[in-house]
Order: sequence, then structure tokens, then C-alpha cells
Amino acid sequence: MRRSTPPWIWAWLGAMAGLLLAVAVVAPAHWLAYGIGQLTTQRLQLQSAQGTVWNGRAQLTLGSEDPLAPRTALPGEVMWQLQPHWQGLRVRLSAPCCLDGTWTWDLQPRWLGLQILPEDRDAQHPLRLPSALLIGLGTPWNTLQLEGTLTLSTQALLLDLGQDHPKLQGQLQLQALAMSTALSPLRPVGSYAVTLEGGLTPTLALRTLEGGLQLQGTGRWRQGQLQFTGDAQAAPGQEEALANLLNIIGRRSGARSILQVG
Repeated sequence: MRRSTPPWIWAWLGAMAGLLLAVAVVAPAHWLAYGIGQLTTQRLQLQSAQGTVWNGRAQLTLGSEDPLAPRTALPGEVMWQLQPHWQGLRVRLSAPCCLDGTWTWDLQPRWLGLQILPEDRDAQHPLRLPSALLIGLGTPWNTLQLEGTLTLSTQALLLDLGQDHPKLQGQLQLQALAMSTALSPLRPVGSYAVTLEGGLTPTLALRTLEGGLQLQGTGRWRQGQLQFTGDAQAAPGQEEALANLLNIIGRRSGARSILQVG
């Protein structure tokens, strides 16, 4: 004759399940902050996190892997809401300093992978960041000491994190507007656009929007590695003001400075 399970075991299991659910619902925001730091090797941190994993706020900072190196922070807090749904997880981000409204991201698990789909940010409502934020990432940004505004817009962007290497679809455009640098007395040196086009072999294009420092170049990702070739040169009449900068950012070839990655 089978022995029935003692009632106290069911009560204990029910209590444990309730406790785990309660912990998940009110999990503190600093748990998420810890996970973000580990995932990005501390380059991105959520400091002074408040609230819960599901609904919280924090100061976003950028830095290098060196814990003693100075970090830079957004001029204001970032707020988030996480909402599970049948396809995965919806992330809503807001930051009064940098976003017009809320930016929604969908994270959709796939077999041995993850798809990330951010809501489109058009050129009229981009993410806006102070370029000085990049200084916290170390070389070469702490040498350039850029000043200006970075804007980020997206079109039908989809990032697929699979087994081998990330796959990208859609378009991402970064504009660097009214940029100045400590390496040149010319202020600003110019405004620029970097466009990333997804596909089987994602491509990168750099062009000058305006300014005395003329930048151009193209590149592509092969097996997860960027191969980029471009050049920089001074507009007529700006050669002296830009000579030092051109000597530092690339390999000089006459009036041009050759830019190469990979």
C-alpha cells in the first residue's frame, strides 16, 4: 500500500515556492547592476542603483577594466522597466538627459542564442550623449578629450547573438556633431557620420558632414573582426591648426593621415 506524502512536505514546498517568487518580484536593483558590470567587464556600470530589478534607476558610468581608472557618467539618471512577455523580455529605458521619451527593447531567446530588437530611433528623436562620456573608456579617448554631441539613430535594427558570432540586420547611424579636441586649436574641427549597415557582411562608412578636418573611410566585419581603411586631411587653410591632430590619429602620408583598423 502506497504511503501518502505527509502534509508538512507540501506545506514546506509551497512556502519555498512562495519565497522564491517573492524574492524574484522584489529582487533589488543592485543585483541587475552587478550582472551588467560582470557582462561588460565593468566598462559599463549602474551605480547607486535604487528600486528593483524590474523597476529601478541608477547612474550610468563608462570606464575601463582598471578599477582605479577614472570613470565618466551620464548627466542624470537612467530609469528602466522590465516586462516579461510570451516571446521574452521587454525593456523600457528612459533618461531625461539623453532620450526624448522611452526607448523600448525586446529581448527574445532563441535556440542557443538571443535576438535583440530595439525600437527604431529616427533622426528626429535620437539618443543623445555628450562625447566627453567616452573619456572614461581610456585610450585613445582620454588623449583626444573630445567635446561635442553624439547622436544615435536606428532603422529596423536586429542583433542576433548566436553560437558563432553576432549577426546584424538593419542600420545604425552615429553622428558626432560640432566636435572639438584638446589636440587642435580649431574649434570645432567638424561634424561626422558613421553608418553601420547589417547583412551577411556588415559594412561601416565614415563621412564628413562639415568642418575643417575631413574624414572618410569604409570598413567591414569579417568573422567578428573590423577591417577599416580611411584617411583624414585638413581643409584648405586649416593645415597648421590640424597638423598635430593629423600626426597623432594616423600614419602620415603627405598631407593625409591614413586611418586603419584590422
